Amino acid sequence: MAASVFLASFLVLTSLLLAEGKTHRVAPGPAAGPLNLTTILEKSGQYTTLLRLLKETQVGVQIQSQLNNSYNGLTLFAPTDNAFSSLKAGTLNGLDNQDQVSLVLYHVLPRFYSPSMFESSSNPVNTQASGSDGVYTLNVTGTSNQVNISTGVDEAEISNILYSEFPLTIYSIDKVLLPYQLFGPKPPEAAPAPAPVVAHKKKHKKAAEDLAAAPAADADLKASGTRLKKSKLQWGLALWGFLLCVGSLM
Repeated sequence: MAASVFLASFLVLTSLLLAEGKTHRVAPGPAAGPLNLTTILEKSGQYTTLLRLLKETQVGVQIQSQLNNSYNGLTLFAPTDNAFSSLKAGTLNGLDNQDQVSLVLYHVLPRFYSPSMFESSSNPVNTQASGSDGVYTLNVTGTSNQVNISTGVDEAEISNILYSEFPLTIYSIDKVLLPYQLFGPKPPEAAPAPAPVVAHKKKHKKAAEDLAAAPAADADLKASGTRLKKSKLQWGLALWGFLLCVGSLM
């Protein structure tokens, strides 16, 4: 009898505990939203110029699409507003639309780089602006506590890691990366071709020949005049002799 009461009590208690567990289940946390580059930069509060360029050039849309369909990930070097402010006046306005696109893509690497990966990376490093001809590349050197980026025009240093979780790493940098192809020294313009020398020589030769021929022409003219005078004199004498003969006959 006591065993039956104990068993019944155990079953009732177990049922109550199970019911309470069902009633007080912990609600699941909100699902993580899709990775959004713009949101990350906006939360940091010092990348308004970069955000504007990402929007105007449509590179932001391109990056977002790649993040959602990339197996290699992406790395973004994000210049601060102070970095853009330190540029010479008119630097950005002096670029056409395509050059602005190249400038923004120059700050994006086509794979995920953690800080330690820069220590073993080989240079030059391709960017999203690089083509098959090897332009728009960077030289990146890293140590355990510092990463430097060189463009051939200027150098920047990673000052902070804004985000680092595959497929995206965002590094804050203290300068705008200026591509050599856009801001490097331009080669001097070719000098205009000299005027053909042959034509001048021919002109001088013709003038010299004309000058040399002038005395000969004068001499021929004088000789011709002398012969004409002699011919007239001879005809005059002949006519005078003829008239004398006629007069004597009469």
